[in-house]
Amino acid sequence: MVIPSWNSLGLLPRCLGSLAAQEEELELFVVDNGSSDGSVAYLEREGIPHLSLPRNVGFAAAVNLGVQRTAAAEVLVLNADTALAPGAVSALARALRADPGLGGVQPRILQLEGDIDAPGAQSAARVYSAGQALTRDGRAVEEGTGGEQGALASEPRQLFGVCGAACLLRRQLFTELGGYDESYFAFYEDVDLNVRALIAGWRFAYVPESVVWHVGNASWLAGFGQPGAENARLVARNRLASQVKFMPASSFPLIAAVEAGSLARSAAQRRFRATLRGKLSALAWLPRLLRERRRLRREGDPARARRWLGVRAGDS
Repeated sequence: MVIPSWNSLGLLPRCLGSLAAQEEELELFVVDNGSSDGSVAYLEREGIPHLSLPRNVGFAAAVNLGVQRTAAAEVLVLNADTALAPGAVSALARALRADPGLGGVQPRILQLEGDIDAPGAQSAARVYSAGQALTRDGRAVEEGTGGEQGALASEPRQLFGVCGAACLLRRQLFTELGGYDESYFAFYEDVDLNVRALIAGWRFAYVPESVVWHVGNASWLAGFGQPGAENARLVARNRLASQVKFMPASSFPLIAAVEAGSLARSAAQRRFRATLRGKLSALAWLPRLLRERRRLRREGDPARARRWLGVRAGDS
């Protein structure tokens, strides 16, 4: 289990405390991304295995470092602002071990907005993610986000990919693919890994029996002076980078139209500069992205990822 943490002192005790209710033996490792709030001292007091970094190297690099320092056959990637329901890990592990073709599985991630131990809290909670899906132009969305659970509470299924906030990945997949793309820093690194895994022949599944609660962007909102602008820049850059890597050339006019629309919306939201900077940064990466695109085509089949374009829960 790898938990990247950044100024998460107010969140870590609840997250780590929820591990006590898990039936699986866990190899826990926390990677602290240069926190200044006393997180490292807390980890030291509690005897939690950890790596303390001098600065924030991003979610992707932090998880990669944590995976390198653990040895379990399965890697549970978990945000610090999560809490696991009892039995969550064992349900994920059973599903992954039952199908050798699965590269990873995702729990039913619920929005953590109140007391998760209150009567009826789980059934009344809104969905944060029931797996990732892709729009027709290659943008990623979290299935069910903000909505009622409904059928998502009980119907397992295969899906495009897993959300990096909480997922169990096969170490073999992580090793073969070289982990998350560290150039992304944060946002869309999970989408990129999902795409590369599908192209290489892996599959993903949703395990609703496993429940994880998630606040969402808690450390991000606390750590940046302008978290919205930084989010906009990284999403704009990393989304376009992922699209260049695997989307068919025939879809590029649609992508251009959608991205132009996102620029217009960003102006209305006063995030135009950040969004434009992100898109221009992706264009500066173009030679590297095209090399990666050619490599993926040589080593796998991009159609395995493209078949998920526009597929949502209930369609697959």
